[in-house]
Amino acid sequence: MVEWITSDGMTDYLSAVAFMEARAAAIAESRAEECIWLLEHPPLYTAGTSARPADLTDPHRFPVHETRRGGQYTYHGPGQRVVYVMLNVGQRGHDVRAFVKQLENWVIAALAEFNVTGHIREGRVGVWVERDDKPRTATGARAEDKIAAIGIRLRKWVSFHGISINVEPDLEHFGGIVPCGITEHGVTSLVDLGLPVTMADVDVALRRSFDTVFGS
Repeated sequence: MVEWITSDGMTDYLSAVAFMEARAAAIAESRAEECIWLLEHPPLYTAGTSARPADLTDPHRFPVHETRRGGQYTYHGPGQRVVYVMLNVGQRGHDVRAFVKQLENWVIAALAEFNVTGHIREGRVGVWVERDDKPRTATGARAEDKIAAIGIRLRKWVSFHGISINVEPDLEHFGGIVPCGITEHGVTSLVDLGLPVTMADVDVALRRSFDTVFGS
């Protein structure tokens, strides 16, 4: 069984990390069920294990939290659905790459419920959408924007941290970092794409597509 928790309002980041670490330990010791936690954070930046100092372009704009999840700098804030994923990867195949692929496919399946096609790109972490309403790149390729970030950590084969999906955040808040170290592409959100999608809508899509991707 997987417990689903949805928190209203803004959840303090350090409190969230403490909860995840405790829950991951309990899952590893078979003292608690797996858990998916849906929440929002106040504006902040997080630095993953691959974060480069130069990619924090405005260090005084929002609080910056160093974290041992994979990835580089990312932003969390109101209007972004953060999905913390505390699952027993050891019991789900002991395959980290396959697990990350499942997370990517989960986001793509949820986005598809709003007729948004998400893409995975080699060498670029996260989920991307093509933008026909923006100029093509210098190579003639379609412009692409990032709509979801993925970064996890494992401890005793239990995952924590997870996914963030841009529903209706202030996209200017990403300006204090180079998101995930990528300069040649931008960021977008469901509302920025012209879709009147609410946080509750995204939660329903995530719940509906979870078993399809991960199994019941």
